[in-house]
Amino acid sequence: MFDLGWTELLVIGIVALIVVGPKDLPGMFRAVGNFVGKAKRMARDFSQAMNDAADESGVKDVSDSLRKASNPMGSAMDEVKKASSSFTQDTMSGPKKKAEPKSELSEERREKADKIRQKSAEAATKRLAEEEAARAEAEAAETAPPDDAADAPPEDSKA
Repeated sequence: MFDLGWTELLVIGIVALIVVGPKDLPGMFRAVGNFVGKAKRMARDFSQAMNDAADESGVKDVSDSLRKASNPMGSAMDEVKKASSSFTQDTMSGPKKKAEPKSELSEERREKADKIRQKSAEAATKRLAEEEAARAEAEAAETAPPDDAADAPPEDSKA
């Protein structure tokens, strides 16, 4: 609002002290504070009324379009964030019922899509089985006792 530094405020305070006097200075500051508070409330109410009127008339949609047009990279990044958050929510929510196709496919395309889904499910099952086998193998290798007898030098019977 106003660009007043500490030195300007100090000068204003000294002038007010000299002009008003030390006895009436607290009352004057209180009155000025009340006036500034009322002015801020009126400005906030006016701003809120203007925002409400703009929302009712659809100006917000126009301002969003202008913002997107003036900053295409930012609006593109907003869409990427929105898409990634919806993807994260969809994948983290756990297994769902099999979704019905959104549009009708021809019989040939439906068969191909089913084949692709079946092959992907088989590949995923195979990959999970391989990972489980590798995990079990690693656990078995960790828990097996070390074969020290093969590494130790032969004992002499000359004792």
